[in-house]
Amino acid sequence: MREPRKILLIRRDNIGDLVCTTPALAALRRAFPRARLALLANTYNAAILAGHPDLDALYTLRKPKHTPERARAAVLWENFRVFWRIRRERFDVALACGSFTPTLAHHAFLTGATMRLGYVRRPLPFPWFTHPLAEPGEPCHEVEKVFRLLTPLGVTGPPGPLRLFPDPEELARFRAVAAAHPAAAGRPLVAVAISARGAKKCWPLDRFSELIGALLEEGRVGVVLLWAPGAADNPLFPGDDDAAATLRARFGQALLAYATPRLPALVAALFGVALAVTPDTGSLHIAAAAGKPTVALMPPENVAGWHPWQTPSRVLTHPAGVAAIPTCAVLAAVRELAAAHLPG
Repeated sequence: MREPRKILLIRRDNIGDLVCTTPALAALRRAFPRARLALLANTYNAAILAGHPDLDALYTLRKPKHTPERARAAVLWENFRVFWRIRRERFDVALACGSFTPTLAHHAFLTGATMRLGYVRRPLPFPWFTHPLAEPGEPCHEVEKVFRLLTPLGVTGPPGPLRLFPDPEELARFRAVAAAHPAAAGRPLVAVAISARGAKKCWPLDRFSELIGALLEEGRVGVVLLWAPGAADNPLFPGDDDAAATLRARFGQALLAYATPRLPALVAALFGVALAVTPDTGSLHIAAAAGKPTVALMPPENVAGWHPWQTPSRVLTHPAGVAAIPTCAVLAAVRELAAAHLPG
């Protein structure tokens, strides 16, 4: 096979999924330094890769459910125009990153790429992919799963670390806020991220309160509260303003409360702290990309495929779900990682 000149990766799902695609992107950049590398994401997660040095172009699709105020036909027309631009690029390769879905297969076909790679669970009645690959039979991390798609291109070997690059202005803003806040006081900062989508991934607010109280009482670290702003009953983008307000009312100025209304703000905050405590959500993978020691609260079924990748971590789970993880276990994990990896 001749060396591809243009390669497109398709990753249209969640924040963590997109972050877990970055080792494959880096490997393609090393293997084909002269190739044009592009990525098709969605309007919700694309900002996390804006300005990424391994990318030459970033395309975005809009999901109709993300803009209910707009007519579905208008959104579909907008997406059609995106695929028209992609087809005009004449990509040599399109990689459908992630588990098989009919939508992902259709998107790969619509790119018009000469070589289309993606996972399938059984033979497909239509050649959506020119190079279908069987879904891995054994448990593996999402990073490894995406990386295996590169095998037909001759790219092999163990995947490297996750790669994200914080916006310099956002990072400077976070550091300025932290430096001026009494909660920091020259101590290492521990981020406690409370937001997670889906009941099975959520840790109870009273447990977060107990954890924060214990860390503040010990006084070794400062605590940064991170949350997604908004109302909890928002059907599209539920937020945790009410939960954050409860914690802020209890701890006052002892707690550095830092809302993250945009993805670049969340990335900057996690790059700016020393250690992270997070549910199984995008913040987990952002913290791993930042190389931060991470305490991850995860449902048992997600551990194998989504644990923090190549960063010091302690993964906590419980057969009854994340809500059943005791505060003492999380506190012990924070202490252990802090003793091993934080100064002083």
